[in-house]
Amino acid sequence: MLLAPIVEIFCDVDDFYKDHVEKMADKKLPILAGKRRRKTEMSEGEMMTILILFHLSHYRTFKDFYCDCILNQFRTEFPKAVSYPRFVALMPRLLEPLLAYVLSRTGKKTGLYYLDSTKMVVCHNRRIYRNKVFKGMAERGHCSVGFFYGFKLHLAINHQGEIVSFCITKGNVDDRHVVEKLMRGLTGLAAGDKGYLGKELEQTLAKQNLKLITKVRKNMKKKMLGAFEKFFLYQRNIIETVIDQLKSICHIEHTRHRSPINFLVNLVSGLAGYCLKPRKPSIGKGKFQTIIPALIHN
Repeated sequence: MLLAPIVEIFCDVDDFYKDHVEKMADKKLPILAGKRRRKTEMSEGEMMTILILFHLSHYRTFKDFYCDCILNQFRTEFPKAVSYPRFVALMPRLLEPLLAYVLSRTGKKTGLYYLDSTKMVVCHNRRIYRNKVFKGMAERGHCSVGFFYGFKLHLAINHQGEIVSFCITKGNVDDRHVVEKLMRGLTGLAAGDKGYLGKELEQTLAKQNLKLITKVRKNMKKKMLGAFEKFFLYQRNIIETVIDQLKSICHIEHTRHRSPINFLVNLVSGLAGYCLKPRKPSIGKGKFQTIIPALIHN
């Protein structure tokens, strides 16, 4: 049974879509001559809602969710629901409004941020040479659990567990190469793992009043960190919990994609589902109330 508030999500998504269409009307390129873009019976707001609801459900595959829930249990809520093959064919046109929706629901700039990346596997390593869907796009990469074939999702969250910015790259891209774009316009304190070590990167971020702190390798000299910086770095597992929820609850990663665009639609709608979650991993007020008096006392 789906426990997500369908009506509230639909109203929020549909209102955003209508407003977004009005703002983007003068910026979109005209449709090419001979190309048709017929209006569907289902509204774009309904289709976006369905994609987001899937990522808030317990279903592992979108086909089972759509056929069991939308076409059966919630037929009254979606009376004009199209067939599953037709819905999959319409999914690419939802990428741009879904991306705009996620960007409009990003978290607050709190001055306290965490950085990390996670692999987005598109096929098993044994099937790399047979994969045709992502040929020329996906690349082999390496992470803490070994080699993989696919992409990387780079995330920046605030201390309240809200996604502040994100980007996706090929699997072989160094995490440090996207930090400038990821943290553009942010100031304060940011914590990352050892993959973000680098003097040049720290100096570049310092110019925008953003201090990057990380742990050091065993053969490196220890950095001098303040008590609050040590406390904040120690809480870095929050972003790992966020990534785990994105994969285990919101299902942003699977190896059954048949189209690169639908891969992006699945990823972005999963991020949208996470943004709408009422409870997110965060540093509780109790921890701040414990550490701040200790700092004042010292």
